[in-house]
Amino acid sequence: MHADVVVIGAGQAGLSAAYALRRAGADFVVLDGDAGPGGAWQHRWPSLRLDKAHRIHPLPGSVLPDADPASPASEVVAGYFADYERRYALPVHRPVAVRAVHATGDGFVLDTSEGEWTARGVLNATGTWTRPFWPAYPGRELFAGRQLHASQYRGAEEFHGQHVVVVGGGTSAVQQLIEISEVTSTTWVTRREPVWRAEGFGEEAGRAAVALVDERVRAGLPPGSVVSVTGLVETEAVLAARARGVLDRLPVFDRLTADGVAWDGDPGRFVRADVVLWATGFRAAMDHLAPLHLRGPGGGIAMDGTRVVAEPRLHLVGYGPSASTIGANRAGPHAARELLRTIATPQPAWQNAT
Repeated sequence: MHADVVVIGAGQAGLSAAYALRRAGADFVVLDGDAGPGGAWQHRWPSLRLDKAHRIHPLPGSVLPDADPASPASEVVAGYFADYERRYALPVHRPVAVRAVHATGDGFVLDTSEGEWTARGVLNATGTWTRPFWPAYPGRELFAGRQLHASQYRGAEEFHGQHVVVVGGGTSAVQQLIEISEVTSTTWVTRREPVWRAEGFGEEAGRAAVALVDERVRAGLPPGSVVSVTGLVETEAVLAARARGVLDRLPVFDRLTADGVAWDGDPGRFVRADVVLWATGFRAAMDHLAPLHLRGPGGGIAMDGTRVVAEPRLHLVGYGPSASTIGANRAGPHAARELLRTIATPQPAWQNAT
């Protein structure tokens, strides 16, 4: 099977790029690993309401659906993405797992669960959801209680009567912490002191944050934590939780014990725990790109915008400065147009060498 362009992933980034490819009349296909539409949104916890969800933006050429604000965000956004795929007749194949991408003289060969695909260009939009990050801490194997990642969280009710330690300083950590604190006791720990914003992230601050991330990826460094740049917004729910003492954060512990967490630098500090919720973020899901040997000495992938410097026939959308819904909206169409120009231009002989 062949397509001039293969888009890997049908989340916000992938659909934004597919929209531009459709408008350009390109020969393309979208390979998505999920069983249904919705990207990462379809996996969000059921109690995350639409009006509490962070950063939902309309896809290019459409508007967000007029839905009940109390509806589960996962259901609304998944339905919205499904309608978008139908409206623009986007050629999405699912579920298709892309196992490996190999470079050839005139493009790529993709090893997938659907068989082999060849392409002249690849637009990777696999996001991070399938790669939850579990940090290594001494004693994790000793803890007798339950450990789960934020990606596995389904709602607060299951924690009734248990003490939950929430680890992480991102938006999801705060949202889940607040929900859980309404039904049981909690402790919040973070590596850094949280930085709070009284208002949403403005346009000027947004540009500055993107510039910092862009600087890192251009230098071939990992993008870093988004929240370390953007900070956390003081919503009404946050202010109410702060008044209840829920957001009285502790520095992250040194180790886990059989029945809790302990700090070595503060003798005697110990918090009993029944559950440890690791809201510790995600890493870019790009193991399938390993055969391309893109990572440099700095541990990241050197980028120019969305284009991989070492491989101009490959663009990464939803990585680095475009790793947000609004960032993906802007970057997806731009990446699609640039990639189409690249594969339409004969490459130098040295670049076609295998």
